[in-house]
Amino acid sequence: MSAKRLQQLKSHILPEQKVEAMAGSPSPLTTHVLNTANGVPGSNMAISLHRQDPSTLAWCLINNGTTNADGRCPGLITKQLFVSGVYKMRFETAPYWESMGETSFYPYVEIVFTINDADQKYHVPLLLSRFSYSTYRGS
Repeated sequence: MSAKRLQQLKSHILPEQKVEAMAGSPSPLTTHVLNTANGVPGSNMAISLHRQDPSTLAWCLINNGTTNADGRCPGLITKQLFVSGVYKMRFETAPYWESMGETSFYPYVEIVFTINDADQKYHVPLLLSRFSYSTYRGS
């Protein structure tokens, strides 16, 4: 097994607290993109986080980011800005696959979810291949 692959595996075993400590102030909302087709983190993928305005139902951009080498995007939102409501994470999948010389059936993936208790921590990973994706609420 290559040293690069061993390092990738090791980074997945690190406790979440250590990852948060390395990223700075822990975000109450985290994500992790995993390229399940190749068995590697989805690095260098653009992500945007939006919150829906409850009165107009319009999406308001909160933050933009890019996944790191481990497929994570630390610092999406601060504890102070994290309130109950409907949120959307948009993952720019087409440019990600194009950067590897591949095409994708999904030009982007939007995951819409409801936050009822902003005092909890939410983890919303994206498991991705060129022709499928899945997500779940992690911890």
